[in-house]
Amino acid sequence: MESHGAVLPFPRTKGIILVLAAAILWGVSGTVAQFLFHQHGFSTNWLVAIRLLVSGAGLLLFTQTMGRQNIWAVWKNKHDILQLIFFGIIGMLGVQYAYFASIEYGNAATATVLQYLAPVIIVCYTCLRTKSLPSKRETTVILMAVSGTFLLVTKGNLHTLAISFPAFIWGILSAFALAFYSLYPSRLLSKWGSLITVGWGMLLGGIGFSFFHPPWKVQGTWSLSSFLAVVFVVILGTLIAFFCYMESLKYIHATEASLLSCAEPLSAAFLSVVWLQVSFSPAEWIGSLAIIATIFILSRSNSQ
Repeated sequence: MESHGAVLPFPRTKGIILVLAAAILWGVSGTVAQFLFHQHGFSTNWLVAIRLLVSGAGLLLFTQTMGRQNIWAVWKNKHDILQLIFFGIIGMLGVQYAYFASIEYGNAATATVLQYLAPVIIVCYTCLRTKSLPSKRETTVILMAVSGTFLLVTKGNLHTLAISFPAFIWGILSAFALAFYSLYPSRLLSKWGSLITVGWGMLLGGIGFSFFHPPWKVQGTWSLSSFLAVVFVVILGTLIAFFCYMESLKYIHATEASLLSCAEPLSAAFLSVVWLQVSFSPAEWIGSLAIIATIFILSRSNSQ
């Protein structure tokens, strides 16, 4: 049956729905984390530890019980073990902690958009590694990202910051951590797949961080709303979101998935403004859209 553009084939439609669900869940979980930090006094330290431990264990348990792979096989190779530990501590823990710290010091909308600078950082890294100048398209992307970041964090005024300096620094660090997270585990992903690699990465990152902040040392005020918010961040915003994203790749190309994942910063920004009353000026919206647009340009470049 032919499609003339009005109706998408069901498998592709399923893929689009899954990746949009993942992106929206990720975006909403950032805003829910802001609610926990600012209104219930929870700390980045505790939320990161519990999120990594529970989500990592959940992914591995799902993989093992569904019979998809033997989750213990990765521990038979010393090189794989070292790579996995490094990925878990630097990549997984790094990106989670920096992102949530940026939210705690600022807001979910700005933190999520700043994290989306990661693809531009990857472009710059690739140019440095290959000792080549960026193409015209890559130069455009870099300029858009720099301009967008300027508008986002200053509202167009050189003399002021629209967000706190720690929020800005942690947001930039989260983008660098996400770039590392995206590039480093390529060999592990090709050998063991995403569920085992990310599951162990989360669990190892959580275990490592527990030595600095034990998960039983809760900082925050418990209530029904804060309990449900924690459940949302850990289960829906991490475990279910990641599973939806990985399932979507069975039906659509990775370039399409990366484009549709732009719903994450948009949903975070929208919910922050509507629910948590975060003020977002026209300059901040323009800056955010400029950064998000770089994903479209880079994805189009990769698909050609």
